[in-house]
Amino acid sequence: MEYASPPAAAISAAEPNETEAVFAARIAALVGSRLCHDLVSPIGAIGNGVELLQMSTAAAGLDDSPEIALIAEALASARTRIDCFRIAFGAAGQAQRMTQAEFGRLISDLGQGGRSRIVAETEGDLSRGTVKMLLLALMCLETAMPWGAQITIRQTGRAWRLRAIGDRARADPLLWAWLDGGAEELPEPDPSTVHFALLGLELARAGRKADWSVEETGANISF
Repeated sequence: MEYASPPAAAISAAEPNETEAVFAARIAALVGSRLCHDLVSPIGAIGNGVELLQMSTAAAGLDDSPEIALIAEALASARTRIDCFRIAFGAAGQAQRMTQAEFGRLISDLGQGGRSRIVAETEGDLSRGTVKMLLLALMCLETAMPWGAQITIRQTGRAWRLRAIGDRARADPLLWAWLDGGAEELPEPDPSTVHFALLGLELARAGRKADWSVEETGANISF
């Protein structure tokens, strides 16, 4: 049987008033969800294997070895990053929720082993879409503060403000311009800074506008 490409109108399942860029970001989010979903099982299996080794009598003393400690630390970091990427780069329906405690644990885990310390002041459960924007905003602040910072996430009703303070900051106006919209006029970001573009598109999709600033020793994002 021969198959032919469907007409363009059939391919575009975009929502009403959705731009081509936002639709593309939505498809990319589905890819991100698939990748993270498929990585969770093997990472978990490795973790189970390490735990079995630590409990095994045939491997007495292995629990205290620096090699096992290094593997366990790397596994914990990998699990946290996958949890973060699954939300930040994956599909996030507004009907999905995250409790305040779950969000607090995720933020705490992200701060472990990193150069930045993160404090979150939230009010109750959060929609998955909101958490997605917050994580992308955190990545933007980390890019601006590569030498580390103290980052505060503060909620006031529906409004959010993220503030990073450190010894010095690095600004790239073209990257930050993604948060202002007008994607068609901006250069394509590289993989290490794609979160700027994704945050701009997510804000547009949510009907929100970002205010941002980068100073000598800090950066801010509000939406």
